[in-house]
Amino acid sequence: MKIVHITESFASGTYVYLMNLCNFLVKKEKNLEIAIIYSGNRENFDINRLNKDFDQSISFINVDMSNKINPFMDLVSSYKVSKILKRLNPDIVHLHSSKASVIGRFATFLALTKCIIFYTPHGYSFLRQDISSSKQLIYKNIEKITQKIFGGTTIACGETEYKIASQLGKSYLVNNGIDINYLQKHYQFVENKNLIFGTIGRISPQKNPKLLNDIALRFPDFQFIWIGDGELKNLLTAKNIQITGWITNPDDLYSFINKVDAILQTSLWEGLSLAVLEAMALKKPLISTNTPGNTDLITNNVNGYTFNNINELDLIFKKLKDPVNIKNLGNQSFLICKEKYDSSINFQRLLDYYNFFLNNKHTLD
Repeated sequence: MKIVHITESFASGTYVYLMNLCNFLVKKEKNLEIAIIYSGNRENFDINRLNKDFDQSISFINVDMSNKINPFMDLVSSYKVSKILKRLNPDIVHLHSSKASVIGRFATFLALTKCIIFYTPHGYSFLRQDISSSKQLIYKNIEKITQKIFGGTTIACGETEYKIASQLGKSYLVNNGIDINYLQKHYQFVENKNLIFGTIGRISPQKNPKLLNDIALRFPDFQFIWIGDGELKNLLTAKNIQITGWITNPDDLYSFINKVDAILQTSLWEGLSLAVLEAMALKKPLISTNTPGNTDLITNNVNGYTFNNINELDLIFKKLKDPVNIKNLGNQSFLICKEKYDSSINFQRLLDYYNFFLNNKHTLD
């Protein structure tokens, strides 16, 4: 089996997803060849980590791709990718992120290959709340058109994404997954005198840092740790907010997560955050804005709480002052994560889809 993964967004969650998936596949399946066509333009992409993070049998090919709509560059990128696909002649092409779905599908068409196409959005671009409604409509129409013209099967990474994907074409749900057993080894119990909340991710419009800053100002007795970095960190001015910067060592990341009492996500939109899944495996309650993606992970009053406005946090934070409640919520987070987001189960399901489509290729055509 020859698999080519294509991604423009080779950083953060997509990077971790591909790392975990590809390493799982090469251990599970014999006679497997994997190549990743990626764009190294994202800010926190570190090329020096590839050999350390990925199995040595996996090959990498860098192709410049724009993360914005750029017709000329997109055509050039598609042509370059098509030449690579002709040379590699893969059985399966798996596309990751909205831009890769357009470039990858067109490149596959240009290459005249008979490969099977899968696509995982990792959060549809038209769900973004930092763009105008007209741009949202453009992005959604691009998704519809590319799906209709070039086909392919969507592998949604979460329940909300699956509901949307089902409206656009053929789709299956394979939840994001993490190594539960590995995370369990890093768990450390904590009980702070005053509540400490952790936020994980890039300090960007998506994560809504202004809201986090407003929350910190409203609750000066609590501490807030933003695990990450980004272009909008100047909005985090409250004195009770700590910014860690980018953390590349998993042990350091888990150490910070262990320090907090609960995870607080102020996102405007999400796919299905792997970092939040890791926090669930480390028995952390979740508090989040009522946004798609995050709501997939939270059952209110079971493993956390969702909120629509800052005023609702008065009651939520009051409940979290009870250490017994925090412990119960955290234990439920772990149980939900173990049941639905175990990578050994979910990646095996994806591998089963790969094999099923390959074995029934002529029938499906």
